[in-house]
Amino acid sequence: MEQNAPGHQEGKEAYERKKEERLKAKTAASKTDKRRWFVKRLFRVYLGWILVAVGAAYAITNYIQGTAPVGQDFSKAIPEMTREHIAVGAAHPAYNSNPPTSGWHYGETARTGFRDSAVPDEHIIHNLEHGNIWISYHPRIPQEIVESLKTFAGPKVIIAPREANDSDIALAAWGRLDTFNIENNILDEQRIRDFINRYINKGPEQITTPAHGGV
Repeated sequence: MEQNAPGHQEGKEAYERKKEERLKAKTAASKTDKRRWFVKRLFRVYLGWILVAVGAAYAITNYIQGTAPVGQDFSKAIPEMTREHIAVGAAHPAYNSNPPTSGWHYGETARTGFRDSAVPDEHIIHNLEHGNIWISYHPRIPQEIVESLKTFAGPKVIIAPREANDSDIALAAWGRLDTFNIENNILDEQRIRDFINRYINKGPEQITTPAHGGV
């Protein structure tokens, strides 16, 4: 029995070594799996951020392309007149353009959006002072053109008929004016869109939020 003891001991030690080697291999494999999991997770996170960044860049590009003027600027600068407030109905000197883009005006602004009836110039000039856009049209234009104009109405854009216009369409901002006639019963929508994008929020009073109320 004593002669078998050394062999038995060696076998036990070999078994323990193999057991330890298997444990080390298992631990190493576990660490490798964890590293792989971490790398994959990190890759997914980075990929997610890259996709978000690309999406944001795409959205910003589209926004810039959608709001940046693309056509020629047909408007002209009109010398600025006074910013004086006057009482409703009070007399004042003549304006220097038709329609006016600055000058004497009432203390209350006009409601923005599309208006079915004419609004006194003196109210809308106050809107221009706040950076609004004024699209006025002569009542003689076809109704389908009026319907197309309605699509430009907004919280900082007022659209209203104006019989005193010399042209079919007039686009006004503070100190800027563009006028044109309808040709072949087609409204130049890009021209209007460009004017709005160029001159909205450019009034001397920096009021970027739309006004509530008004006449």
